Amino acid sequence: MIQFLKDSTFAVNEVINDAWLVLKRHYFSIAGLCLLLFLTSNASGILAFYFSEVSRILSSFMAFSFVVIYFGIQLTLFKYIFHVVDKDNEHLTLQDTIPTTKEISYFFVGMLSLLAIILIAFALLAVLILPVIYIYKSTAKAVDLFAFLSIIFLICFMMRVAFYPFFIIDRHEKPFKAIRLSFAITRGNFLKLLLLLTFLTILHLLSIYSNYRGYPMLSAGLSLVNSFLVVPLSSVAIALAYRQMMKEYKGEEDPTFIKNII
Repeated sequence: MIQFLKDSTFAVNEVINDAWLVLKRHYFSIAGLCLLLFLTSNASGILAFYFSEVSRILSSFMAFSFVVIYFGIQLTLFKYIFHVVDKDNEHLTLQDTIPTTKEISYFFVGMLSLLAIILIAFALLAVLILPVIYIYKSTAKAVDLFAFLSIIFLICFMMRVAFYPFFIIDRHEKPFKAIRLSFAITRGNFLKLLLLLTFLTILHLLSIYSNYRGYPMLSAGLSLVNSFLVVPLSSVAIALAYRQMMKEYKGEEDPTFIKNII
């Protein structure tokens, strides 16, 4: 039975250190899957542009295929990490980590459900902000407030539901239950997760900044480090953070949203 604690505690530095050790032992496999993600993402954009000139139907089909392939590789990456963390001494083949059709279907059902929730939340937020237009007699202020609150909501919401794919591929849960479980294990961990993600995105932000400031050599160097070190390390760290939280949680096997929102 899955049990969860009301509050989760995991040390960010411990997660980073453990992720580094796992990455060193399995660097080429993990980095190889990350490279496949990179190539799939770029190839999809190029082919979508090419086929858009040939046929919109074919272009749409290719776009759908690449989306499935991209997220299929991403799920494979995390299943591989879970396997090497749990069964480090066992021989592992790629076939062992490929997600099943049901897991991929559950993943997309969960994604579409979250998209619907976000759109509904944005609509409600827009209604709540309408009085600002009449109070300040300014549409611009209402738009700025809506944009600010939307960004805050989106960051908080996505961090709370970010682990739902792990419950699908790791514990074979259905999408709606996986989303509720993600809310449950992240309760009380928002600041730690924010700190972890901030640490993992520093080099990426520096790369963007250096490119903006006109330092192409520095930007290219940081981009290489980000692609071949930070992205693989981030993938392992996020998977280990999930594992750590799962070990330290006890509570309801099928939690509700209301009890775990705050």
